[in-house]
Amino acid sequence: MANTTLTTDNRAIKTTVIIKQAMAISGVFFVGFLILHAYGNLKVFLGQTNYNEYALHLRTFLMPILPYEGLLWILRVVLIALILVHIISALVLWHRASAARGSRYMMKKSLATAYAARTVRWGGIILLLFIIFHLAQFTLKFAKIGDAAAYDSHEVMLSASGAVVTDEAMSAMTVTEGNPYAMMFTTFSNWWMVLIYAIAVGALCLHISHGVWSALQTMGWLRRNTQGTIQVISGLVGLLVLVMFLAPPVAILAGLVPAPVMAV
Repeated sequence: MANTTLTTDNRAIKTTVIIKQAMAISGVFFVGFLILHAYGNLKVFLGQTNYNEYALHLRTFLMPILPYEGLLWILRVVLIALILVHIISALVLWHRASAARGSRYMMKKSLATAYAARTVRWGGIILLLFIIFHLAQFTLKFAKIGDAAAYDSHEVMLSASGAVVTDEAMSAMTVTEGNPYAMMFTTFSNWWMVLIYAIAVGALCLHISHGVWSALQTMGWLRRNTQGTIQVISGLVGLLVLVMFLAPPVAILAGLVPAPVMAV
């Protein structure tokens, strides 16, 4: 009977470790994606042409190996899969932690991590809701904030390699493109939208800071002599993402970014 209980406990521990690793790996991918996404947003400081060309380049990247928007759809599918892995892992761990909460060890541990755990859980809910809204606005375009004309699309002719052409005879395909610069500008010209964005990004950065710390712990890098360094690294990663994401909307609201030129 004791051996059976021991075997069951070992399996539970191994399963928990695997779930934590899955959560850590998916989290690392998210952090990498978010840093690249925030870096792309900073191109708004280069002006409308540069920003919109960057957005178009993402849709034509690796053409003609991939179709138009091929890379973006691959990333979307991968990110959705990782989000599901991350959420399911978090729910399973949350359930297991709740079930084991009666033990003396877990009570002691919960006192040390209660604030971080609540931050991650509520922050995760805020982030999920904001991601849905963000996709509804900038990808699906049915949640329009500000000037509706900023969300209008126009036809662009592309060569087989994805380059913009002006001669119809050279065109391999005609696609419909929007004006990402105008959408960002009209959105963050509203102070209340900047405030909502700041709250979401703040929750994101708290989530990232704790997530980086937790991921490094899961990977076995958290020791007594490295704990201080890892806490600094986790905080700096969160701060970096916070500054990168908030810089464009704050600059737009402050009038430091020129207004877009709307297509006629």
